[in-house]
Amino acid sequence: MTIVLLVRHGQNDYIGKRLAGRLPGVHLNDEGLKQAQTVAQTLKELPIKSIYSSPLERAIETARPLADIKSLPVIINHALLEVDFGHWTGMTQQEMESQSMWHTVQTNPIDMRFPGGESFSEAQERITKGLFEIISLYDKNEIIVCFSHSDAIKLAITSALSVSINSFQKLIINPASISILNFTANRNYLVCTNWQPSLAGSLPAEIFPASP
Repeated sequence: MTIVLLVRHGQNDYIGKRLAGRLPGVHLNDEGLKQAQTVAQTLKELPIKSIYSSPLERAIETARPLADIKSLPVIINHALLEVDFGHWTGMTQQEMESQSMWHTVQTNPIDMRFPGGESFSEAQERITKGLFEIISLYDKNEIIVCFSHSDAIKLAITSALSVSINSFQKLIINPASISILNFTANRNYLVCTNWQPSLAGSLPAEIFPASP
């Protein structure tokens, strides 16, 4: 079916400090803007058909340099939104760890529903449905790029691989990293996860194996 590049947004001042979630007005900082340019330069030679993004500013700002280079629009898709963390949105790490449900988030996330927000299961269903609606528009081995968020990408990967949500916390998705899923008629493949162009240089051609 389709090759999907899942790109996490670049660095911003909330990362490592507060849970940004769906807060509006969270923009890339200087490092994040540089990361967005690096992603664009890394992917510019690929025959990308379309570019999608979460509606949050930090995702759109990460997508824009690639869209400009490829002369493609950034298509906003709400399925690519971060998990709705409800009342936890804006909390510091210390505040989250003090919550009685913190242990559930870390060890049994399949049972977690954020007060005033989504459960991880609902978020995964939303993201998975949205991705399949997107890829249904494209032919085999066509490449699309989706700019999204850490937990959203983790949930997309575990869904594509039919892995329990309880395993998603074992994945690491760094800012401006690229994870690649190849959706075929027979099965889904995880080509790579958390590939960081700022550390690894040019994208190797062999990263896209031929589909069976």
